[in-house]
Amino acid sequence: MRFLFASLLAFLIAAPSHAQSTSIDVPAGAKLLLTARGSGLQVYGCTNGQWTLNYPDATLLDAQSKLLGWHTAGPTWKLQDGSEVKGKMIASHPASDGTSIPELLLAAVPGSGKGRFADVAYIRRTETHAGAAPKQPCTGGTLPVVYGATYSFYTAK
Repeated sequence: MRFLFASLLAFLIAAPSHAQSTSIDVPAGAKLLLTARGSGLQVYGCTNGQWTLNYPDATLLDAQSKLLGWHTAGPTWKLQDGSEVKGKMIASHPASDGTSIPELLLAAVPGSGKGRFADVAYIRRTETHAGAAPKQPCTGGTLPVVYGATYSFYTAK
């Protein structure tokens, strides 16, 4: 019995962890390419009685509130010049206020970057405000919820 317990303990210590990281820090060496303020909607749909994200619908603005582009389903970020990149979430961290959408770290989907976004390796969503789905059950339909966030685009070089 002692051998079985020791073997199980050794296995648990050596087994790789599959827990999702909550750090949204970009890897060392990543270089900031662009920062934009996202302002728009998180559009939710009712699935099995719960609100689930269908897609974002937001504009991307520079520091002077000039339109840079859009954030849409995929998730995809598109600039006015035709540049585009899609992302896949790798880490999530609850918003600091406890009621807004989480902050995220996404990896660029390989081969999805075009134009100015061709070399983007990571996208970070920080400084989120609002946009969270209601916790109450739903019975159908869609629900647009206003949100804001900062999106930072990084290259690996």
